[in-house]
Amino acid sequence: MTTVAPVQHKAPRPRADALRNRERIVTAAREMFVEFGADVPLDEIARRAGVGNATVYRNFPDRDALVREVVCSVMDRVSEQAEQSLAASGDAFEALSRFVHVSADERVSALCPMISSTFDKHHPDLVAARERLEQLVESLMERAQKAGQLRTDVGVGDVLITMAQLSRPPAGAGCLSLDPFVHRHLQLFLDGLRAPARSELPGTAATMEDLRQA
Repeated sequence: MTTVAPVQHKAPRPRADALRNRERIVTAAREMFVEFGADVPLDEIARRAGVGNATVYRNFPDRDALVREVVCSVMDRVSEQAEQSLAASGDAFEALSRFVHVSADERVSALCPMISSTFDKHHPDLVAARERLEQLVESLMERAQKAGQLRTDVGVGDVLITMAQLSRPPAGAGCLSLDPFVHRHLQLFLDGLRAPARSELPGTAATMEDLRQA
């Protein structure tokens, strides 16, 4: 008696228009979270994305799912910039500087309050995106330190937390007016990272684990 193996059916691929709608929703949510905070009504996000409310809920069953997708997508975009900086030849410190400024333009720090709220910080997608970003920043810093351009008494946590503090806009319609100051202050910070160090830092270099346990 011959046993016939069951036919394996592939899951249908999302339609192109469905993917475009999802991207529009994430883009609109990112913009509105930065401008107004995480409590912006979902129907307002749908309106800016040019889709119906049902389309938003079909892609994201609740607000947490949408917030998580926005945070992960921004971290992925910043990670891609870090990878490009690592791949570029030339001055190691300039590669780190370019990454810092590009990260500010992505407004990754504006999303920090959402990560520190009731949001599930241990979701696998978020953990994977965060670990990828942290490893890339560590590689950028190690290269600059080996070149003797970056002071050796700073860690990944020092760089990322300072970036967040200096570039985080307050939620609200007026936050975009602060953009001209962000890159000016980040450049002052970067100048302070250059080796040789001009002063001794109190405490020890901060790791990301230190920040998570704080």
